[in-house]
Amino acid sequence: MADLAKGSKKLLNAWAFYDWANSVYPLVISSAIFPIFYEALFSGRDHYIEVFGMNLKNSALISFVTAAAFLMVAFFSPLLSGIADYVGNKKSFMKFFCYMGALSCIGLNWFSLENIYVGLFFYFFGLIGFWGSLVFYNSYLPDIAFTEQQDAVSAKGYSLGYIGSVILLIVNLAMVMMPDTFGITGSTKGEAAMKAMKYSFVMVGIWWMLFSQYTYYFLPKGNKNEARKVTKAVVFNGFKELKKVWGLLESNIPLKRYLASFFVYSMAVQTVMLIATYFGSQEIAWESPSQSQTGLIICILLIQIIAICGAILTSKASAKFGNIPTLIVINCFWAILCSAAFFIKTPNQFYIMAALVGLVMGGIQALSRSTYSKLLPETEDTASFFSFYDVTEKIGIVIGMCVYGAIDQITGSPRLAIVFLTAFFIIGIFLLKRVPKKEIGE
Repeated sequence: MADLAKGSKKLLNAWAFYDWANSVYPLVISSAIFPIFYEALFSGRDHYIEVFGMNLKNSALISFVTAAAFLMVAFFSPLLSGIADYVGNKKSFMKFFCYMGALSCIGLNWFSLENIYVGLFFYFFGLIGFWGSLVFYNSYLPDIAFTEQQDAVSAKGYSLGYIGSVILLIVNLAMVMMPDTFGITGSTKGEAAMKAMKYSFVMVGIWWMLFSQYTYYFLPKGNKNEARKVTKAVVFNGFKELKKVWGLLESNIPLKRYLASFFVYSMAVQTVMLIATYFGSQEIAWESPSQSQTGLIICILLIQIIAICGAILTSKASAKFGNIPTLIVINCFWAILCSAAFFIKTPNQFYIMAALVGLVMGGIQALSRSTYSKLLPETEDTASFFSFYDVTEKIGIVIGMCVYGAIDQITGSPRLAIVFLTAFFIIGIFLLKRVPKKEIGE
C-alpha cells in the first residue's frame, strides 16, 4: 500500500478508478444482460414459477428480491459505516462488500430455474455487495480530496465508470450476438447465446475484483485504532446520526419539503430504471428471441449515451431557470413517459421511449443530489446528511419495487404497474411546488 498525501493526483485517480471497476455491475448485471437472461429462462413457458411456497410471476419475483436487498442495505449501511468510521477500517469493509458482490456475479453462472434458490441467493448478495461497497467508497471522498477537488474527482469517477462499463457491455453484446466467433457453442444458437450471457456474469466478477486492486493499493486504510472496541453505542452511532438529521429537518422547512418530494419521485425513477428491461422483454412484439436480446441491449446502450447529453442539458437548464423549476419540468416529462408506456408495443416505439428516458435519467439524478446539497445548512457534518439522503433513496426503491411487483403479480401486466408509477411523479411535482425557491438562490 502506498502512503499518499490527501489531494495528490495519484490518490484521486486511484479512488476514481473504482468506478471503472464496479460500474460494470449496474450496467451489465442490473440493467442489460441479466434481465435478458432471466427472461430467456422462461421462453416457451408462462412467466410464473413456484417459489417460496407461492406461484409468482417472474418479474414480480425479481422485484421483491431486489426490494429485500435494498431494505437490507438501507438498514445495515448506517450501522456498518458507524463502525468503520470509529474503528478506522473502512477499506476492509469496502473490500468485503466488493468481493461479496464480485463472487456473487460469478455465482450467477449457475442460475437456472432448477436451481432457482441458489440463483436468487447470488442475485441478492450481488446487489448487497455492490451497494454496500458504494457506502464506503463514497465515504472516502472527503478523506482523499479537498473540498475544491471533490466535484471534479467525482465527475471523473463517473466518466471512468461509464467508459469501462460500456466497453465490457459491447464485448458481451458481441459474445451474445456472435457466440461462434468467441468459440461459444451449443445445440442451438439460443443455447450458445445463453452460455455467452453466463460467461458475461463471470467476466463482470473478474473485472470488478481485478481492477479494484489498483484502488485498494493506494487508498488509505483509515485511522485504525486497535484499542478502540466496538460497543453497542458505536454500533448504533450511524442510526443516532440519522435521528439527529431527522430532528434538524423540523427547523429546516425547505430541506424537509424537498426531501419529501425527492423520496416520492425518486422511488418511481429508480423503479423504472430497474425494471425497464423486463418490461421491454415481456411487452414488446419482437420478431424473435434473438431480436429481443439484441434490441434490449442496444436500448441500454442508447440510454447510457443519451443520459450523458441529458445530464449536460439539465445542468444548463438549471443554471438558467433554477433547480426546482427544472426538476418540476423533468418530473412532468417522466409522468408523460410512464403514461405513454401503456401504449407502446413495437420495437421502434420502444427505441424512441429508451432515448427519451435517457434524456431525463441522468439529469434528474445529478440535479436531485446537487439541489439537496444546496439546501443543506451550514455544517461540517455533511456526511450524516448525505447518509440520510442515501437511506431515503433506498427505502424509496424498496417501496417502489414492492408496489411494482404487487401490481404486476395481481394484474399480470407490467404495463399497468408502470402507469401506476405516474402517480408518484404527479405527487412529486406537487411537493416540489411547495419548496421555497428563494432558499437556493432562485
